Amino acid sequence: MLSMPLAVSEKSAAPSSAPHKRVPDQRVYGHQRPRLFVTPGRALSSAGQEAVEIAASAGLHLDPWQQYILDQGMGERADGSWDSFEVAVNVPRQNGKGGIIEARELWGLFVGGEELILHSAHEFKTAKAAFKRIERLIRSTPDLHKRVKTYRQTVGEEGIELHSGQLLRFIARSKGSGRGFTGDCNIMDEDMILGDEAMDALMFTMAAVEDPQIWYLGSAGIGAPSVQLGRLRRRALAALESGVPDPSLTYLEWSADPHVDECPSGCTEHDDPDSDAAALKANPGVGYRLTLEKIANERLSVSADGYARERLGVGEYPSDSADSWQVIGEDAWRALAASASEPGDAVAFAIDATPERSHAAICVAGVWRGGTHVEVVDHRPGMGWVVARAAELHERWSPRCWVVDAGGPAGSLIQELAERLGVEIVQPKAREIAAACGQFYDAVAEQSVSHLDQAPLAAALAGAQKRPLGDAWAWARRLVSVDISPLVGVTLAKWGLGAEVEEEGPPNLW
Repeated sequence: MLSMPLAVSEKSAAPSSAPHKRVPDQRVYGHQRPRLFVTPGRALSSAGQEAVEIAASAGLHLDPWQQYILDQGMGERADGSWDSFEVAVNVPRQNGKGGIIEARELWGLFVGGEELILHSAHEFKTAKAAFKRIERLIRSTPDLHKRVKTYRQTVGEEGIELHSGQLLRFIARSKGSGRGFTGDCNIMDEDMILGDEAMDALMFTMAAVEDPQIWYLGSAGIGAPSVQLGRLRRRALAALESGVPDPSLTYLEWSADPHVDECPSGCTEHDDPDSDAAALKANPGVGYRLTLEKIANERLSVSADGYARERLGVGEYPSDSADSWQVIGEDAWRALAASASEPGDAVAFAIDATPERSHAAICVAGVWRGGTHVEVVDHRPGMGWVVARAAELHERWSPRCWVVDAGGPAGSLIQELAERLGVEIVQPKAREIAAACGQFYDAVAEQSVSHLDQAPLAAALAGAQKRPLGDAWAWARRLVSVDISPLVGVTLAKWGLGAEVEEEGPPNLW
């Protein structure tokens, strides 16, 4: 993840991260950096400072957090192209996201030379209000106003056209809006209400543009209408979890991380929703256009759920069935289910665990009916049970090998396993892990693998995605809540059937 220098003018400089730091005027500022942040990380420069400067010339002076968004979202690669095709900003209401939109649109019109900028909102009145705001900014700035050919005021045709041909259009979203246009930049305001039909209409307006960009701006998800925002957020979480940047997305989210039912007393990893600290974490506009006093009044006047969503950024994001079973289709997997399994001449066991070490899985693979059969032998919370259970299985089945990824969470068990079992644990290298994943995928495609349709394994497959590993790929989870240790376990166990090991004694039996 690349973190480029923040372009902040001296006049607007404020605390960049410390939420409670006092300045001479005694104001308290919200966090100027997002809680969740991902970016492709290939940018060598940014056009964000140009956007900040042209906004300032029009009398729009941006807060440090607004400047940071433009700095990151408008990052440029060595060849001058955008580092991010998509930029998503998720911030609670009334913090000032409109200023970000206006600065980006001013840059596109007057500096970037973007032929068409499409600004869409869920409701026409919102798009109309955005048009009026930027119209006032331009009219009040002579150097910009003289470059305008016309301000289109006709209902449904609102826009600003320059003498040089650049056009900024404002439209309300629908399944037909945007069709027929070729946009260099799409601004999706109110993205918490953005579904497939509107996305289908607007996304493909950019297909013929050499270097387009799309911006999504809104507040926390509100359930079923937040289809596209949910997708973007899942991509960001997957990138954070895997450590592999999304190749086209910059995502910035200001939100609190409230306590859950499982939190122990005195938990310091999550936020108290009634605290000032939570409000400051979620609202970068505190100290500029919001105050803690106003937020406290809101908290007293609305429901707990409404306050969490609208002021703390704790959203509800719909699951997307199209995003499930991304690597191996559910129908293809279910078709390989067997009603029972029988002993084979050789078996291999593997162990994997979640990165948080909250769950672990012991899995087995064996040759059966001309192919391979895989099962999850044991899957439980925690890690303390694994070595003892492995010893039981080793004594009963005498497997040809045990496989553990030394670089994974279960790698910490290797030494204890080797001592307890009295065997050398097979530790695949990165290229061998990639090969194991490819072999497992191919076996499903060729219908040469069977399983018992166990729920932990099915859930792992439903929540899995690919992560790059050299020129190949390995398993990764899309959400932090997904446990793919059963999937990794059966993949490594199947690979272990063909791994080179020193076999001693009589042939192995199931």
